[in-house]
Amino acid sequence: MSSIKRFEDILGWQKARELTREVYALSREGEFARDFAFKDQIRSAAISIMSNIAEGFERGGDKEFIQFLAVAKGSSGELRAQLYAALDQGYLSTAQFQQLCAHSEEVSKLLAGFMDYLRQSELRGSKFR
Repeated sequence: MSSIKRFEDILGWQKARELTREVYALSREGEFARDFAFKDQIRSAAISIMSNIAEGFERGGDKEFIQFLAVAKGSSGELRAQLYAALDQGYLSTAQFQQLCAHSEEVSKLLAGFMDYLRQSELRGSKFR
């Protein structure tokens, strides 16, 4: 694994950023854009993924980072649940729903793998150097 010097280097963060961009774009359209509470909630879940990855990384401790990655992974699940609601309300097409769910699942898998790697690694956060 190559060295990660900034949270922006983390593939899971990069994919979460793309996912957030997609959620924001789709929630600007049609009835979705006028459902203010739901739009805010689904956007919040999406941005929570990338924000928790960044915050955990910046904390400088490996155990704290794993906890923040777990929160980010939870937000990915929350986002997928909200995508079902968006589909049920007709805010997303089936194709849009499937694409966003697949993207969210990819992020979840990346985060789970990264958490496993950190748990097994001898690496410790910068707090402990």
